[in-house]
Amino acid sequence: MGEKAAEPEWLGYIIEARDRERARISRLLHDEVGQVLSAAGLQLDLLRMDCAQEPPLAARIAEAQKLLEQAVGQVRSLSYALNPAIVERAGLKGALEELIERSRKVFSGRLEFAWDGGLRLPGQAAEACYRIVELALENALRHSGAGRIEVRCRRQGPEAIVEIRDDGCGFAAGQAGRPGRGMGLRLMEHLARRGGLELSLASEPEKGTIVKAIYRLRERAAAGGQGRDRRG
Repeated sequence: MGEKAAEPEWLGYIIEARDRERARISRLLHDEVGQVLSAAGLQLDLLRMDCAQEPPLAARIAEAQKLLEQAVGQVRSLSYALNPAIVERAGLKGALEELIERSRKVFSGRLEFAWDGGLRLPGQAAEACYRIVELALENALRHSGAGRIEVRCRRQGPEAIVEIRDDGCGFAAGQAGRPGRGMGLRLMEHLARRGGLELSLASEPEKGTIVKAIYRLRERAAAGGQGRDRRG
């Protein structure tokens, strides 16, 4: 079997392995870390009541409780975001909003998100779009040196278009097709095929990168391939 025939199965294994690891970490955060933090919060609450006659000490304990409550909220949020079923649970728009907010916390530049309210995608295409955005953001945040990243999801005639654009360092056009191209791009290509999407990549050195995932709504509807929608 040649490399091209074997690649989708190999990349599919990587994606499944990522999902299993994320599910494991999500359960760990929710079932173990979250519960330990909640138990610590209850102990602090009891301690604060025991120190009711010592207002300065009770006030300091109350402040510690507030910080602990923030930590519990962050752990729950991260556990939810890491769950592989986030698109099914929150819809594509909700899942992307969560992803954008997490990404803004580690990005010093400007990260914009725009959503067309009329955009609707079937489940498999919505899942693929989310993962493509996630991978494109990872690449942009880690490697591009961008100061601005835009994620735009829109309906344009018979097409649903999810676009990720950055103003980073970019790369020469020929580099994308080489055997040594980034794993992120290869995973995006595999996800696009699996979700029935067309993937396009445009980039030039020092002029940024544009990744587009396109789903042809009219053709899919005519073929009876709409499936269940994942709305925002």
